[in-house]
Amino acid sequence: MGRRGRHAARKPAWRRWLTAVVTAGAASAAVLMIAAHVTAADSAGGRLSMLSRPGTPQTPASARKTAAAATGTGRQPSLPAKSAAAPPPPRPAALTARDHSMCPPAAAACVDLTRHLTWLQSGGKVTYGPVQMEPGPPGSLNATPQGTFAVTGKGGPDVISNTYHEPMPWAVFFGSGGIAFHAGSLTVPSHGCVHLTMASAHYYNEHLAIGAEVVVF
Repeated sequence: MGRRGRHAARKPAWRRWLTAVVTAGAASAAVLMIAAHVTAADSAGGRLSMLSRPGTPQTPASARKTAAAATGTGRQPSLPAKSAAAPPPPRPAALTARDHSMCPPAAAACVDLTRHLTWLQSGGKVTYGPVQMEPGPPGSLNATPQGTFAVTGKGGPDVISNTYHEPMPWAVFFGSGGIAFHAGSLTVPSHGCVHLTMASAHYYNEHLAIGAEVVVF
């Protein structure tokens, strides 16, 4: 083959190489441009999805400012303070010299109608109480009688008054006409009996024997 033939054979190879290089460069540029567009689209789509994705509502700045203005601060309003616990009921006053003088050492149970107190004692020493009680209204037909009495009988938790048909749990009878210590209201006057709390009535029932002396003054 002559010199011209060799140059003619080399020329198409060089052109092919140059064409391949140019083509490859153009393809790379196109890939980079496509990637840039995809990245930009993904970023925009992500922001759009964050704004419009269901289940994740966004609070506008104006709404946040309105909420902050309503509470006075940007914080959540604090919970109301818990109410203070109710104070315990006042304890009955201590016994006075008059109480001790009016209820002799021989008495097993004492009742102070003026101060609405009652207590148990042995040999003049207090063994239970004093506790609050509620008597019959003074000066009325249902007034609790005053004097010295003796326990005549006792009843259980299901005693019912034959006269007033009202419960008299743990009754301890000591006066005529069915007068007794028993569980009842401490705010509503009795029909002549001495109302006690259920616990005190039960204690009196267990610790006052038949024939025990009761003094009411």
